[in-house]
Amino acid sequence: MKKKYKIIIWILAVFLVLFFVASLLVSIYTPRIIEQQIEQNLKLKTSLRKVSLTLPFTITLEGLELGDLASIKKISLSPDLIGLIFGKIVIHGLNIVDPVINLVQSADGRLNLPVLEQKGKPPAIYLTGFRVENGKIIFTDRKVIADGFQVIVNKLDVRVSKVVMPITSLAADFKVSAELINAKGNVFGGIIFDGWLDYLAKNMDARLEVKNLDLTNFSVYYGNFISNRKLSQAMLDLVSTFKAKNNALEILTNFNLSKIIYANTQEEQLVDLNLVKDALDFFIDANGNLKLEFKVDTALDNPSVSSDKLKSIILKAAAKNLANQSPQQLANKVVTTINKYKDLGKELKKIFGN
Repeated sequence: MKKKYKIIIWILAVFLVLFFVASLLVSIYTPRIIEQQIEQNLKLKTSLRKVSLTLPFTITLEGLELGDLASIKKISLSPDLIGLIFGKIVIHGLNIVDPVINLVQSADGRLNLPVLEQKGKPPAIYLTGFRVENGKIIFTDRKVIADGFQVIVNKLDVRVSKVVMPITSLAADFKVSAELINAKGNVFGGIIFDGWLDYLAKNMDARLEVKNLDLTNFSVYYGNFISNRKLSQAMLDLVSTFKAKNNALEILTNFNLSKIIYANTQEEQLVDLNLVKDALDFFIDANGNLKLEFKVDTALDNPSVSSDKLKSIILKAAAKNLANQSPQQLANKVVTTINKYKDLGKELKKIFGN
């Protein structure tokens, strides 16, 4: 019996010595090897501060810098040794801590993302878990504004893991949350997206929630689609459910636009000549809210809807709001609009008379 214990102790001792040697070699030689591979494939100046190997078998990279594109405080992963023996790259838990990504869209619409040079077919990698902690994405768009329109996705947290039951399922649970920050550093909304997805079977059940999103921060994109009058504030709260079966994806959305405040400038009063562009005034309720419910049907493997179709869907949903307003409310809105254009006519007459 004692002999068996001695054999086990010797095996453990040899294993620990080998592991210590391997850990030492990894910390000395691996950083430069990884830097060279990234620079060769992504064409980005790369630096990596440290690589370590810990028990049971976890590889950790610290202080990764990818040119001006990204910086990551720490990446850890646990390869499956048995999977490697059978030629499969299986990773139990890929954790990325404090990543900062700088995305820039040029005036001609190109993103600053590197193109991976692939030589031959890349090996298949199987992830059983994925986590991003406290991520940040800084997006600068020079296509809409020459100096660059900027929005920041902050406190990004991503969790993806295989569903527990049934064991044979390939579906994965996921949760994504983040807050949005404008160029001035002010938080103007939050996002939560969670549910499960089985991409191979083309099935999905998920929920997207947008909270307290001030849409005026995106005025460079929506232009005068929402209203021809400039908005100084418009808060969006939205809940969308995503349900897919055999690739048929149905998206049901409850859209609530509230706290609508218009900017009141003389310039806008003079250029607002199109009654149709003031449709938003007709659709909002007595409390100044615009509530819409609409559905979009598309495909899970290629979700898309044209801008014209989306506008049509939204405007049809907005038209339903008229049924919830009293005839007196609608009459008052029509009279207000007519009076506004009477006043506009007087102003124009004065201008051309002078």
